[in-house]
Amino acid sequence: MKKKTIWDLQRVTLEEYRSEGKLPLVVVLDNIRSLNNIGSIFRTSDAFRVERLLLCGITATPPSIEIHKTALGAEDSVAWEYHEDALTAVEGLKNEGYTVCCLEQVHDSIELQDFVVESERRYAIVAGHEVDGVDPRVVDACHYAIEIPQEGTKHSLNVAVSTGIALWHFFSHLRP
Repeated sequence: MKKKTIWDLQRVTLEEYRSEGKLPLVVVLDNIRSLNNIGSIFRTSDAFRVERLLLCGITATPPSIEIHKTALGAEDSVAWEYHEDALTAVEGLKNEGYTVCCLEQVHDSIELQDFVVESERRYAIVAGHEVDGVDPRVVDACHYAIEIPQEGTKHSLNVAVSTGIALWHFFSHLRP
């Protein structure tokens, strides 16, 4: 197999990306402390045409050299907003008609592969702090809790990895 070149990938320009349609999908970052994780989520959000990111609490915002190291410019292509707390952001999304899903290991969560994404709905995914997860008040405010099944010795995945896995699930069902 021959590796694809940058021209084979037929990527759009920044201006074209900004003007093209996005998935009806928002990502909420609840107190993410690692700038590398934030940058990685920006980059993954760009890849899957996420509508926007809501950066909440201690989650750092661009411009940032550390975010840029992993975002590789996606902090310029993906729309983002800062909110002082995730609960207010989630309540606002619910008022806008979004179905809000947190990525969290809780009783009665739905395993990701069993979560049915409906193409006529708009969704938001909430990802939480690397150690403490999504704030319990935010979990309670969400419509659903989604859990990624795991069978290894560790109890959780890195927040950027779990967000990427969840975004792929939604992208694969919402992509036109």
